[in-house]
Amino acid sequence: MTSNVGSVDRFIRIVVGLAFVAFSVKDDAFGAQNVVVGVIGVILLATAFFSYCPLYTLVGFSSFRRTDQTT
Repeated sequence: MTSNVGSVDRFIRIVVGLAFVAFSVKDDAFGAQNVVVGVIGVILLATAFFSYCPLYTLVGFSSFRRTDQTT
């Protein structure tokens, strides 16, 4: 599994993912809308954590640059 999510993309995914998860658990209301938003948030956080997005692979896109590597 080759990384295809760059550092800026990861940061944006983390911020948006956390916002979606926070929105989905507010007011303890678990309707269909909140569940969908929560699942999207978790997916964004997972793709940021693993630096891999399956959708990017399908469309042949990568925001990962060699300078994004940490050694």
